[in-house]
Amino acid sequence: MPTKLPEDSWVLRMGQNLLQTLPAKLLQGMPHAESVNFEHNAIRSIHPQAFSGASQLILVNLHGNQLTRLPRKAFQGLSRLRFLMLGQNHFSSIQPGTFTGLHKLSDFDMPLNDITSLPPNAFQALTALRIMDLAFNKIQKISSKSFTGLGQLQFLNLDHNRIKDIPLGAFKPLSSLEMLVLDNNLLSTINAVSFEGLGNLQELYMRNNGFGKLPKDIFKHTPKLTQLALSGNKLKTIDGASLLQLTGLREVFLHDNPWSCDCRIKPFLRWLAQSKADFSPFGTLRCASPPRNKGRILSSLNLAQLKCK
Repeated sequence: MPTKLPEDSWVLRMGQNLLQTLPAKLLQGMPHAESVNFEHNAIRSIHPQAFSGASQLILVNLHGNQLTRLPRKAFQGLSRLRFLMLGQNHFSSIQPGTFTGLHKLSDFDMPLNDITSLPPNAFQALTALRIMDLAFNKIQKISSKSFTGLGQLQFLNLDHNRIKDIPLGAFKPLSSLEMLVLDNNLLSTINAVSFEGLGNLQELYMRNNGFGKLPKDIFKHTPKLTQLALSGNKLKTIDGASLLQLTGLREVFLHDNPWSCDCRIKPFLRWLAQSKADFSPFGTLRCASPPRNKGRILSSLNLAQLKCK
């Protein structure tokens, strides 16, 4: 790191260099620093007081380094920080207390790491957070209190993880959430109260998981949904009554599911016929069973001819 920096500077760009460590009080010579960019270096360690005295910081970018851990309270004192980027490192866990003091943080990016679990109260200090990106990690376990304190969160991205189930009440603190991405996980079952507390949710993406059915009351807690993506699962039918609750639904992705076109799919087909939502792509919704209907487009089926043994 340069030891002498212009005192009137407010932006520092040190990306794509060979830095391996961030020393104590690294911004001591820049009292007005608001934005620091250290992306794509080789940073392995950060001194516990690296950002000491940098109380004006609004953005810290550490994307694309070799960090495996952060000092406890590493960002304490950065009361104005709004953007924190920690993606593409080698973090395997999140320690409670790491984000102490970040009461104004609004955007938190930590994709492309090796995180395996989200412990209780991991983000409790981030009371102003609106955007959280944890995609492309290895998250298998979520605590029922992992998202405690995130009452202002509007976007949560958990795409490409290894989540097998959602603990009861896990999303309950997220009363402001508008978009939830659970694509490309290992969800095999969904509980009727999995989305309790998500009364403001507008977009729900659960593509490419492994669940074969949805509980009848699955959407009771998400009445404001406008977009729903369930493609690439093992759904054979969906209860039509549960979808009737979603009066504002505008776009639905249901392709690449093994639809079973017998008498049990009738309520779903009736809903399809009367819904004003856009089904993308509608022509790819085809029957996988029984043999007599295999390959047929759902919209071409005659309800009167659908029978069960």
